[in-house]
This record gives sequence, structure tokens and C-alpha cells, in this order.
Amino acid sequence: MIRTTAEASARVGGVLAIPAVLRSLGADPAQVFSDAGVDLELLDNPENQISFADRGRLVQQCVAATGCPHFGLLVGQYSGLHQHGLLGLLVKYSPDVGTALRSLVRYFHLRARGAVVTLTLDGDAASLGYELYHRQSEASDQIVDGALAFAFNIMRTLCGATWKPSEVCFSHREPADVGPFRRFFQCPLSFDARHNVLVFEASWLNRHMPTDDPTLRALLQQQFDVLEATNSPDLPAQVRSVLRTALLTRHASAEQIAALFSVHPRTLARQLQACGTRFQALVDEVRFEIARQTQLSTIRPSATFQKSM
Repeated sequence: MIRTTAEASARVGGVLAIPAVLRSLGADPAQVFSDAGVDLELLDNPENQISFADRGRLVQQCVAATGCPHFGLLVGQYSGLHQHGLLGLLVKYSPDVGTALRSLVRYFHLRARGAVVTLTLDGDAASLGYELYHRQSEASDQIVDGALAFAFNIMRTLCGATWKPSEVCFSHREPADVGPFRRFFQCPLSFDARHNVLVFEASWLNRHMPTDDPTLRALLQQQFDVLEATNSPDLPAQVRSVLRTALLTRHASAEQIAALFSVHPRTLARQLQACGTRFQALVDEVRFEIARQTQLSTIRPSATFQKSM
């Protein structure tokens, strides 16, 4: 059985490593999950969903039970593409790193509601990031740390063991002990930043993927077409989902959004008009939604964006 929720939530694939990390730190997963009010059996199926509220409360309880202030970082270190089902496979079998990351950005909304993965380009530098835009009452810093560690592992999977970022930026304040962060990322770290991002040389985006498999990728793409149709039963809803990421990274022009749907901007406009709406109306709706949720959020609102790809 796959459990779902209509509220801000994410697949449990991102937290599957929690029991292993708890055990490595001498804590009993069953007890910690019970104290957090979260069913440990939720992790039996990676496609189950966990609400952001439950995830934050669980991670906060893990920090309290283990006394480990960088618990989220440890969970992220254990995370990889293999824990993210079809999306992980679509990323893995892409022709190049840029296509792989754009697929991750494009379809991440099917994995989580309330956060986005971002990819931006500024000259010779690229940034892969993670932004929470939904209210996060507990452990938001821990969640961000885990997400950036996961992003680091993705890049190592796509680019090889020699890849490393030129900088890692965190929107939260510097922790009392940055040692674990320095040892893992092995690059300059910035805190109190505007965005949560890994910065790296943009030339990596052109790297060919040795696992490129056009046939398998086409089959996976068909699955995502079905998933989007199931999760977003009409075109305006699909466009809204894409705009949540696009607006945070300034990829929200009609041309950029139409390209993601493999249609001409005029075709997209006609299709939206047939559904009784306009592209700009959807942009305004999503911009208002993000602004409202950011005001409620415990994290710092984003102010300045890098130049889009």
C-alpha cells in the first residue's frame, strides 16, 4: 500500500537512511520513531510519502536522541539516486550531466511538494540548489544540510569521484562545529547565504554520461508522462507545478516553459486558452503562492537570483 497526503510532503526515499544513521550513533530507531510519532513501517516502501511536518519532527527527535548536531548531513551522505526510484533512473541514464540535472529539476515536483531543486548558470559557474518554500516548523537547517549532501552525491555519481564543488552555500547560520561539513564537502563553505547551492564549473554540464541509454530513457520518459498526467490532470496544473521551480530560478519566460513541454510558446498559449486561462495568469498565481508561503516559512526568503540558463 502506498500512503499519500495532500499536504506538503516528500517521498520517504530521502529519509530511508535515518534508521542506519541512528544505529551508527547508538540510538534505537524504533524508539526514536515512536517518540516522534512517526510509523517506522512508513519506510518499508520508498514510494510512501511523509509530510514535511512529520519529517521535520522526526529529524528533530533524531538530533535530540543522538546529540548529533549534524544529523541531517549524515543522512544526506547516505542518500543517492538509487533511493529515488524512477526519477533516479531517468537522471542516471541521461546523455549528459546537464540533461540529467534538468530532468531532476523538471520532475522533482513529483517527489516533493513544498521544495524545489534549482539549476542556474552564471558565466562559467553553475549552481545546483535546494530551496524550501513551504512552512517548515522544525529541523529546516538539518533538511537543507541533508539535501545538499544528497546533491553532492548526485554530482559524484554523474561526474565521477574527481568532481568537487568550488563552493557550497547554506542559507542558515554557521554551525558551532563546521568540521563535519568541511570533511565531507572538501571545499570552501559559505553560511548566511541567499541560497542553498553547490557551485561548480559549468563545463561539467557537457560531460557525456557513460550510462547513457536512449531506449531505457524513452521508456522512463513515458512513465513520467503518465505520472504527470495522473498527478496533474490538466495542463494548467502541470504548468503551475513547473512554474514553482521556474520562478525561483528565473526560468519562467513563456519560451522556457514551452520548451519544457516540447511545444512552441504560441501552442502553449492556445492550449492554456482552451483551458480557460492564460500563461501570465498562472505566473501571477504561482508567484503569489510562493510569496505567501515564504512569509510563513522559517527560512530566509530569497531575494536575488543568478542569471538563468
